Amino acid sequence: MSDSLKISLVQTKLIWGDVDANLKHFSDLFHKLKESTDLLILPEMFTSGFLMENKDTIAQKENYTLAWMKDQATKLEAVVLGSIIVKEDDNYFNRLYVIDNSGVICSYDKRHLFRMGEEDQHFKAGNQRNIFTIGNWRICPLICYDLRFPVWSRNRNEYDLLIYVANWPSARRAVWNTLLQARAMENQSFVAGVNRVGSDAQNLTYTGDSCLIDAKGKVLHKCKENESEIISCVIDRKQLNDFRVKFPVLFDADSFQIKE
Repeated sequence: MSDSLKISLVQTKLIWGDVDANLKHFSDLFHKLKESTDLLILPEMFTSGFLMENKDTIAQKENYTLAWMKDQATKLEAVVLGSIIVKEDDNYFNRLYVIDNSGVICSYDKRHLFRMGEEDQHFKAGNQRNIFTIGNWRICPLICYDLRFPVWSRNRNEYDLLIYVANWPSARRAVWNTLLQARAMENQSFVAGVNRVGSDAQNLTYTGDSCLIDAKGKVLHKCKENESEIISCVIDRKQLNDFRVKFPVLFDADSFQIKE
């Protein structure tokens, strides 16, 4: 299996509450990809923006969105990852899906709901962190506000790439940039953060700052500020393994259990 993995960070604006318009927008963006990739990472709530109202309208298009993701994965011969609004029984979830040409290979319900934006009043929190694989790469996907909680993100030699998809406003961009580097260093893992740009119906603005960081905390690639673009980056497993052998901090990590 290959020691390299090509990931593509999709930083872009989102159209508020319009699933069809967002999916067309992403389809158009993907047509501009000039080379193959293994993994496409889309922002949080990529079909709607970070909205609390009209959730049911968005959730009704879950299957439609999943079919679109599978179609894109098939066309691009890649894995597609992003979070959307879903409904199960009477509960709504901010759910991240990972999809390849066979369908859903992993899902994750956002654990930490952003109470300052009243997300906790509209959505139910998840309680399980899930790892998926591409080749011999172990990948942990998390969502936005999860970034502030290092215990939930802690690597117990379970993953090699940690991903955060987000709608993270520009007013707190310093926190985003700092914590992404911290999560990479403390977990000895590559970290990819994918955020949106533009503005939303709540008058929040988003700078983007989507980036890829290595296990030493070095920013390897970063999207242009305030611009929609896709950047593709190759990460190397041998480089990561060599560093972990040379500086094996994961062996000295504290053990713990998370109580519900």
